[in-house]
Formats: sequence, structure tokens, C-alpha cells
Amino acid sequence: MADGKPSVLIVGGLGFIGRFLAQHIHKNQLASTVRLVDKVLPQLAHLAPEFTEACSNAVFLQADASREQSMSRIFDHPDIPGGKWDYVFNLGGESAWSQTYEIYKLRSHQLSVTLAKESAKRGVGVFVEASTGMVYSSNKTPRVESDKLKPWTKMAKVKLETEIAMSKLPGLNLVILRMPHVYGDYDHKYVSKVLCIARVHQEQSNELKLLWTEDLRVNTLHVEDAARALWTAAEWKRGGNIMPPSPTLSRRNTLSKGEEGPVSDTPVFNIVDHGETTLGDVSKIIGEVFGIKTGFQGTIISQFAKLNLDSVVDDLNEDFLQPWADMIERAKITRPGPLSPFLEKELLKDSDLSMDGSLFEKTTGFKYLHEKFTADEARKLIESYKRMNWWP
Repeated sequence: MADGKPSVLIVGGLGFIGRFLAQHIHKNQLASTVRLVDKVLPQLAHLAPEFTEACSNAVFLQADASREQSMSRIFDHPDIPGGKWDYVFNLGGESAWSQTYEIYKLRSHQLSVTLAKESAKRGVGVFVEASTGMVYSSNKTPRVESDKLKPWTKMAKVKLETEIAMSKLPGLNLVILRMPHVYGDYDHKYVSKVLCIARVHQEQSNELKLLWTEDLRVNTLHVEDAARALWTAAEWKRGGNIMPPSPTLSRRNTLSKGEEGPVSDTPVFNIVDHGETTLGDVSKIIGEVFGIKTGFQGTIISQFAKLNLDSVVDDLNEDFLQPWADMIERAKITRPGPLSPFLEKELLKDSDLSMDGSLFEKTTGFKYLHEKFTADEARKLIESYKRMNWWP
């Protein structure tokens, strides 16, 4: 640890959260050495200009972290022969929705476990694993870290299996962070899809009616807070901290099949803003930002959608994709980036993503800069798309 600053390895360093973590570290001069590992080259990662220095070729290494053959290239320290990394952040793995269980197992589980084993072998100071709040059973009551675990997407099922496998590795100084829908500048996941669909409705002067009900929980987290929380977790763990005695932490509820979650001495934290965001909140924000009428489909149509989700998603994509493509063409946008109104079945489920993040705040003293998802946050997000010439 040079000059008291840790050396940092970020796997998935060019991904949405990874680039913001790299920028946070670079801007605040938090590390002595940084290495970003990703399969994608910086030139192909849709990086905004403000990430140029933090994600430069000087700190970038192209490698497939799911392969054991890549471990020596990834972990050999560039500055200290035989040196070890102080912090390893794993933000890699398959992030696309509706992939097969086998693909998530190969691209996410294998990657995480391979990295974790190598980190344990090399005596890495702290290993921080990014996971998802979708590992909890769907419930409107905010889930705490010890609540029932019942993943409702294939990605989340594999994430939980990964948490369990990693928590059992001897010698791994592990922290697990579970996150909800992460949004922020240049986001192309859940929040961006809602905005793209709203833009189509605005262009067509149509009312946007959402499925399900206004009280469905779709909790959120700004990417800048996600990056700050990752760093805070590593610093907290580096200090030799262990979880305080608490009913929340002394047990792990069992899964439906009798399997257990991560072993009880593994720090697991929910990272979520204070907005307790619901579909109703999202609907109001869309109406304010786009100046369109919004509402909900009602019980009968939502019930039909629940029973026929595959065909409903196909129909919705047919309604949105061509108009979006036409808008892109009319706006003469030749490189539209990763934005799309394309919906995935798993993303449209009527499952509550509802989390309680108070434990992390109480334990580490962390404070959120972005308290909740608002109309102003949505406008900032759209402005980021316009800066990249992605937005029609």
C-alpha cells in the first residue's frame, strides 16, 4: 500500500458501474495503482469523454476473467513484483436479461468464483462482490439482509449461488453488496428503457399506460452512490471490521429448497436510496418530464399479461422498436449507442424489488448524495444521452 493508498483491481471496469467507480477513484486520487479489466476494449465501450483519463489504456487490461488462464495476467502487480492487490472489485459477468441459466453460470458464476479463488490464494486485502436485490422474495415490505431468499430471475438465482459459493472460500476477505435498479448518466438498463418508451409515446401523442399497479416496488440507486458505496465497503472491511452482533446478521433465512444463504459471518449489505421508488412514482415522473398522460392498464389487462407474458412482451416490443428506429433515423443519429426500448420478460415481471439499506448506513456511516429518483434526475439522464448523440 504505497503512501497509505491501496492498489485497486476492478473487474468489469468498463461496465456501467465500473467506469463510475474508476472515475470516483481517479477524481479523488484514492489509489496508488489502478487496473481495469474487461473483455471489451475502451474504444467499443461507449465511454463518454469524462471517463477518458480514468479508463485510459494506461490502466486497462483486456482479459476474460472467467478463464483460469487469465489469472496471472490479471493479478500480477504492475508496480510491485510479487505484490498483491489491496482491493478487488468484481463488477464483471453477464448483465443482459433473459439469458439461459447456463450462460449466467458460465459468464457470471464461473467468473466470480475464479476471481475469488485467485484472490484468496494471493492474499488480496478485500474482495467486494456486486450482487442484486432480486435474490429476495418479492414483497412490498422492504427486505433486510436476513430476509427470505427466493430469486425471481435466472440472473438473480445464479447471483445467489455465487454469493454462497464465495462465502465458503477460506482466506477470502469478502464483502457482498446487493443493489436494486442502478441508474444515472449513460444508463441503458431499466430506467433508460422506461424513458425510451415514454419518448415514443410523446412522439405519437399517446397516453402511456403501465402494467401492474402503482404500488409495485421498483427500488433505485444512483450509479455515483453505487460507486461510493463500493469504495466505502472496501475501506470499512480493510479496517478489520466484522459484523456487529445483530439478529439481522446472526442468521440467514433458508431458501425454499432448504438451502442456506451466504454463511453468517460474511458481510452482506443492501445498497439502495431512500426513495422507496414505486411504479406510481415512475409514472408521475414520466408525465412531468415528457408532458404526456400516464396511468395503469387495470386489473383485467394486467392479469391477462401475467398469464401471457411472453406474447405481451413480444407485442409491446413490436409497438415500440420500429417507431424508435424511425425516430433515430429522422434525427440522423448514425451511432445511437446502447439505448433501446426493447423489453425483456424478466424485467417486466410483477415482482417487488423492495430493499432496506439502513444496515450499511448504520454500520459504515455512509450517506447518499442522490436520495431518490426524481424528475430532475430523469432530465439529467436524458441530457447525458443528448451529449452522446443517442437521443432522438
